[in-house]
Amino acid sequence: MNTIYPVVWSNNKVLLIDQTCLPSQYVLVEISRYEDMAKAIKTMIVRGAPAIGVAAAYGMYLGAREVNTKERETFLKKLEDVAEILRQTRPTAVNLFWAISRMLKTAYETLGTVEEIKTILLETAQKIQAEDLQTCQAIGENSLQILPNNPHKLSILTHCNAGALATAGYGTALGVIRSVWTAGRLKRVYADETRPRLQGAKLTAWECVQEKIPVTVISDNMAAHCMQKGLIDMVVVGADRIAANGDTANKIGTYGVAVMAKMHHIPFYVAAPLSTVDFSLENGGLIPIEERDSSELYQIGDTVIYPDGVDYYNPAFDVTPAHLITGIITEQTTVKPENLIDLNHSKNYS
Repeated sequence: MNTIYPVVWSNNKVLLIDQTCLPSQYVLVEISRYEDMAKAIKTMIVRGAPAIGVAAAYGMYLGAREVNTKERETFLKKLEDVAEILRQTRPTAVNLFWAISRMLKTAYETLGTVEEIKTILLETAQKIQAEDLQTCQAIGENSLQILPNNPHKLSILTHCNAGALATAGYGTALGVIRSVWTAGRLKRVYADETRPRLQGAKLTAWECVQEKIPVTVISDNMAAHCMQKGLIDMVVVGADRIAANGDTANKIGTYGVAVMAKMHHIPFYVAAPLSTVDFSLENGGLIPIEERDSSELYQIGDTVIYPDGVDYYNPAFDVTPAHLITGIITEQTTVKPENLIDLNHSKNYS
């Protein structure tokens, strides 16, 4: 099995797999300044809620490293400025804000010199990364408990990319698929293209090919047809933010897949770490939805595909209501959306 790590700390800098270049090119981008990390997050060189959280944590350390003062209060004030710049990059992915808050909390609670605080911040970013990898592996392991008690191999549909590229490694939804594959229970992955950025066709399919997992790419408007034909046994998707009631924000198009799955009596699961649950939000209507540049819609590469004079609407995410979700697979267990609030979550997730 090839190991994919989208964020790597090496030789006092961060190495990112440039996900805008995949699958045609495998390019590593070196990041040594927090402003460059903010740009990498905003332009989706690094993407996926957990991976964004890891990248932001390292961004906080890089920003701290750039602060040239021995005065604690001055240092903390400048670190708050770094945090605010990083917060402005992607509004929907809650892991971004969670990781930044955890880094700030660490800085404020660490006693000692500014240099000692900087050292602890790097250790905390590395810990966030290691924890996310372990979390994804636990999600994959927990998913095996929800599979039907028969030897039937499953065909699983997924939307967008919630794989190793979207996390510290292994993945959430694609981590589930990896675990099912390793257990000998997977027949095939069906990957929605996921317009407009084609993360399913470009990234999910690329990850599957790396590990020789059978994968079929379909356009987004083929999903209902595939369900009607009996080609899909279950759906597993990731999440960028989950409200306390289980409403889930994920890549645009996820809501439609959930509606179709409900219509065809196909189980629809969300795989996500507890750090993606925003317990402060009562429901999904309160989740901020990022709108991205219209160029993502009207051109592919350098080719403009729409006529002049049309208007554009390009929300990056939609919200799937909890009643359409069969279960949420976390690192602790799999729960029905209405029981999510009952999970014992640590203070780090609040």
